[in-house]
Amino acid sequence: MKAAVVKGAGQAPAYEDFDCPDALAGHHLIDVTASSLSQVTRAKAAGSHYSSSGHFPFVAGVDGTGRLADGQRVYFFGPQAPFGALAERSLVPATHCIALPDALDSVTAAAIAIPGMSSWAALIERARFVPGETVLVNGATGTSGRLAVQIAKYLGAGRIIATGRNAAALESLKLAGADFTISLEQDEGALSHAFEAHFREGVDVVLDYLWGPSARSLLIAAAKASAEAYPIRFVQIGSISAADILLPGAVLRSSAITLRGSGIGSVTLPRILHAVKQVFSASVPAGLQIATEAVPLADLNLHWSNADSSVRTVFTLRSGE
Repeated sequence: MKAAVVKGAGQAPAYEDFDCPDALAGHHLIDVTASSLSQVTRAKAAGSHYSSSGHFPFVAGVDGTGRLADGQRVYFFGPQAPFGALAERSLVPATHCIALPDALDSVTAAAIAIPGMSSWAALIERARFVPGETVLVNGATGTSGRLAVQIAKYLGAGRIIATGRNAAALESLKLAGADFTISLEQDEGALSHAFEAHFREGVDVVLDYLWGPSARSLLIAAAKASAEAYPIRFVQIGSISAADILLPGAVLRSSAITLRGSGIGSVTLPRILHAVKQVFSASVPAGLQIATEAVPLADLNLHWSNADSSVRTVFTLRSGE
């Protein structure tokens, strides 16, 4: 079968032949329709994700959509190694498959699953979000952050604050549900002042997709400006800006901030899949929107390095679904 094959650490996957998986008890053989080029997919293929195994060769792709032997359309996550989602066929534990709603096409489902899950799981599983609370999304102009704004609105956030660098994208977030926006394209002093103004009014949950300098400024501003012992839940989801920050210990000692992560390992797989299922169910009634570019897997080498965070690249193997 044709697949996106990774042969060694640091090597981009190549579109070439790979052995088809054999049937295995407790697993489904899935004829793959679509698989998204997510940050997790790219990081695992590069061997830089914390869940990477380091065994080669393997097929890239952590999730996707496809059909079972009986024709049922499903979303699947975590194929059995060395098989991945970016292939004509994959082998997936039966418990890792979710039936797709009829109203959701396969390309959109593949595109929205991981970025939608990232904020849904962070809000519900990690932050224990309560309707009416104020949510700040740090890094809201990418596909995941934009969905986070929409999902927070759908789940009943009382006030939503969005940060980002792209001025036009920030402005458009007001239509997606953001009540306030903060540009990250300003000096540290001005940015801290803007953050502090919102924390004085009360921020309950921070969803952080960036880490790096903006996350550090947010945490320091929260400690300085929030009411005494105000319980802020800071949920770290992605580290697009930087892998590390230098945080003064006094930030945590002087405040009631709880700092936690959300992702594979901090949320159990059954709960991750439950979050994906909830995103699928909410997609139509909530009007969740995600910009996608569907391209054939055969054009893998042309699109693997796509860096536009506002559009989700989806590799397709079957059309019309």
